[in-house]
Amino acid sequence: MHYIPLVTRLAREEWFTARVSSCGLFAVAYQPSSAEIKAELRTGYNALVKDETPMVRRAAAQHLGAYAEKLENEFLVKDVMTMFAELCDDDQDSVRLLAVGSCSSLSKLLGKEGCISKILPTVQKFSVDKSWRVRYMVAQQVYELCEVIGEEVTIKELVPLYVKLLKDNEAEVRVAAAGKAAEFCSFVGGPLSLKEILPALTELSNDTSQHVRAAIATVVMVISPIFGNADTVEASVLPIILALLRDEYPDVRLNIISNLQEVSSIIGIQLLQKNLLPAIVALAEDRHWRVRLAIINYFPLLAKQLGIFSFNDILGKLCIQWLEDGVSTIRYAAAHNLKRLAEDFGSDWVQEFVFPKMLDKIQHPHYLFRMTILEAVAAMATVVSSEILTTVLLPEMLKCNKDKVPNVRFHVCQLMKGLIPHVDPTIVESTIKPWLTDLQEDDDHDVRFYARDALTAAL
Repeated sequence: MHYIPLVTRLAREEWFTARVSSCGLFAVAYQPSSAEIKAELRTGYNALVKDETPMVRRAAAQHLGAYAEKLENEFLVKDVMTMFAELCDDDQDSVRLLAVGSCSSLSKLLGKEGCISKILPTVQKFSVDKSWRVRYMVAQQVYELCEVIGEEVTIKELVPLYVKLLKDNEAEVRVAAAGKAAEFCSFVGGPLSLKEILPALTELSNDTSQHVRAAIATVVMVISPIFGNADTVEASVLPIILALLRDEYPDVRLNIISNLQEVSSIIGIQLLQKNLLPAIVALAEDRHWRVRLAIINYFPLLAKQLGIFSFNDILGKLCIQWLEDGVSTIRYAAAHNLKRLAEDFGSDWVQEFVFPKMLDKIQHPHYLFRMTILEAVAAMATVVSSEILTTVLLPEMLKCNKDKVPNVRFHVCQLMKGLIPHVDPTIVESTIKPWLTDLQEDDDHDVRFYARDALTAAL
């Protein structure tokens, strides 16, 4: 009752901000209205598309797709496509780029034939628009058209257009185009991607813009499975990966590492050891802590692929080395990384490989490193055998009640609280409870608090 008059009143207001606001309301108002009101609304929206103020035309272009979805089919071609053409010819690039943004929704409404005849020519024209922002929007929208027009037309018309966008002279356009590479390659298939798209991506891996290289680093890992076999990946994709792993910009290296599992599952253990492992070992000591963190998170998957013996020989020492990293996030991740590795390799690996290298560090001169070792001990305690827990790990933790730093003493109380459910109840009664009871008399208030908290969990 009140909504329709509100929309029409806003659309006719003298001040442009009201007309801008009205553009987003037409889609909601149209469908439940009578035929007479619908005709009035169509006239009103058409007037907004022709408005003299660019901000109003921008709003009309932005909401055109949502508005078109509510219209009857007879008005889709008659009214909407006429408005779309006018917006596409606008002299303001901010209007044209928003018109491009509606191509996806309009193409789905028009179907394959309508999209080929009415939307595709517009996209092709905009792909060489003088404004880079319009070309940027085309790069973001182009994949959406593929699903509508089908594989045959995509290969003939859109693949050359997409490759041209990958080679655009503006870095922002190249970034947007590269971001759609995975979807595009998946749609057109491995052989065509290898022939037409991958050469452009290879060129972008040496781009002068770090943001372009970072975008390539993300997608090159994802598209690797599309090429199907290890020989193709080794010959065509692996050189790109290795080059990006050595990139000076940390985000590029980080994007590669974050998706290493995509390619390592394809190339096989021999190529992994020969080509990727040296780069991974180098990045394990990268000066940027986020890169080191990504490597740590990748280690459990790498361990499964290498096997216990190869892992110990090549990467094992890094797992212990990270426990003394200068960044607390790395130390914490390293402690819990040992837990995940213990789940894969078993208690014997922990006892034979980890403990000899780690437990002597529990007396490290710096209290923060002692706390990290305790964190690792407590993490592994939940996955090792009960014998190792009670004979090796628990005694090491119990020794810390005499540590000279209160932070270490209350931290071990916190860890003990989580450990109690995994310990034999008789040992809890005979050993842990008396130990916590003694700590309730500690000089430090925080130690007493966490000792009481842990003791409550033991009851």
